Amino acid sequence: MQGRICFPFVGDLVGGSHISSAALIRHLDGNRYEPMVVVQHVDGAIADFLSAEHIHFDRAPATAELGHGRPVPAMTGLRLLAAAPRLADFLRRQCIDIVHCNDGRTLATWAVAAKLAGAKLLWHHRGSPRAAGLRLLAPAVADKVIAVSHFAAPSPGWYSAASRTHVIHSPFDTDTVHDRAGARAALLKIMPGSSTATRIVAFSGAMIERKRPLLFVEAIAAARRLSPDIDIRGAIFGESLNGMADRVGEVAARLGVQDSIHILGYRTPGPWWLAGCDLLMIPAVDEPFGRTLIEAMLVGTPVVATASGGNIEALRDGATGLLVAPERPLALAEACLSLFADEARSANLAAAARADARYRFGERKHADAVMAVYDSMLAFRRRSRTSVLRSHSAKAVGQD
Repeated sequence: MQGRICFPFVGDLVGGSHISSAALIRHLDGNRYEPMVVVQHVDGAIADFLSAEHIHFDRAPATAELGHGRPVPAMTGLRLLAAAPRLADFLRRQCIDIVHCNDGRTLATWAVAAKLAGAKLLWHHRGSPRAAGLRLLAPAVADKVIAVSHFAAPSPGWYSAASRTHVIHSPFDTDTVHDRAGARAALLKIMPGSSTATRIVAFSGAMIERKRPLLFVEAIAAARRLSPDIDIRGAIFGESLNGMADRVGEVAARLGVQDSIHILGYRTPGPWWLAGCDLLMIPAVDEPFGRTLIEAMLVGTPVVATASGGNIEALRDGATGLLVAPERPLALAEACLSLFADEARSANLAAAARADARYRFGERKHADAVMAVYDSMLAFRRRSRTSVLRSHSAKAVGQD
């Protein structure tokens, strides 16, 4: 008896939630679960991404546009509520059992509709544990919550979804292999003034405040001050939101490292570009569970990160990477330089990190854990259907 899982996607910006969702959809047990993917824009970046992943999708009913990382305006909220009955009718007609929402905008759009349709709502939380939706709305509407880390999970309390929460780390292709020398050569070609002696330190992810791209620039500047004889370059991969690229340029110019900071934009495949770097630096604070950290581990690129958020769950300091205090650009710089100065230690950390990531973060392990949550959500429905079938059988036998 298959369960039908709806994966709605709102907006048109591809992020880690889409990559994780695609991995889950590919690994669902077809004998148990049937996915239905619907997108707000069939001619946008998310649709292109799903097509490249060979995942079938349909157009979702029309809904209001929501800004990324911005509060929902009052009038837009009213439009979402007005659309909920129409979305609920769509879910009923498609016989959806579970609506699996993977980000805040999707939850704002589909949560009420799921409840009106009588479907179960799975709230997949990839953000801050202090997020208003997780604290205020999830306890009322979410049948289950999946948090990508213990850090991201809701705190227990009299009004909390903590008792319905499962911590399941994001999935990764643990068999990924990349040509590090080829990736490095490609990077050097697009970084003016660099050479084979250049040390490339990566920043990877959306350029938003929480990920601290400005702190990254400060750390690169500190590293260059401490070791002026080393050509250290910062390679920034990711989309700029809310004018952050301009702010990065201004800070780099103020610190005199404008020639050492290369804003390279969103590039895919991400792990391949990370494989070309000497280090990945993660200055983020309260990062729930960063994808690029694990991707770097899997391709053999050493990681230096802040001891904050989900970073602590992903890395073991001194064993699979280096962790430093948050908001400390000098500490980040010193950690990077320590690995540049000890290539044997750097290689050992990278090897241990790769083995650890391959063991803990596989796509099959993730899918099995999520399907176990689905099973628990639909257990009552399946028991009810089984009871109905047995009742019908008993009546038929009695009539015979």
